[in-house]
Amino acid sequence: MIRTLLADDQEPVRWALRLVLDAEEDIEVVDEAADGAEAVEKARWRGVDVVVLDLRMPRLDGIAAIRRIAESVNPAPAVVALTTFDVDEYLFGALQAGAAGFVLKDSEPALLIDAVRAAAKGQGLIDPQVTRRTIRRFAELAPRRPPAGLDLLTPREREVLWHVAHGMSNAEIAAALTVGEGTVKTHVARVLAKLGLRTRVHLVIYAYEHGLLNTS
Repeated sequence: MIRTLLADDQEPVRWALRLVLDAEEDIEVVDEAADGAEAVEKARWRGVDVVVLDLRMPRLDGIAAIRRIAESVNPAPAVVALTTFDVDEYLFGALQAGAAGFVLKDSEPALLIDAVRAAAKGQGLIDPQVTRRTIRRFAELAPRRPPAGLDLLTPREREVLWHVAHGMSNAEIAAALTVGEGTVKTHVARVLAKLGLRTRVHLVIYAYEHGLLNTS
């Protein structure tokens, strides 16, 4: 059972999220928080696996809350950030703070469910709409660093990295490269291992920070 905490300052939103998640046999919403500070406090003592957290909240914003959860909760739960298009400026900061995934509030419920399950497994999931909308902005703003480990990747693995960084799912990458999904999954795992990264989210951060994205 994936024990989940919902954090959003709007009660109707929390109600809708609970309705979606509690309908799943393997997910249990154990508590709710109405602001970032309350989310951090409840994450400390409720023993949750995943926190679904809005990026814009009173008292303590989402980015600061993600950071405090990572620093002060042991073991720290994974965080799935909720966002809307009008808060694009927070996305990259939340990635750096340690968010395990992003889901738009108006996305299909199935995507939120998948994100919670992925986070609970130590994986990451980013709503493709989020990545595609913000790719230009953050590719330009991200600091450029020497691409450590990039020389370890094969040409095919670099292709896979590029597609992952653009928010494509394994199925979409498989179609683009004309290979099977299992092959893509293997490539992603190898890229993660070679670069010393844990999740697809960290691959996106790596691509942003090293200026590897073609924004044309």
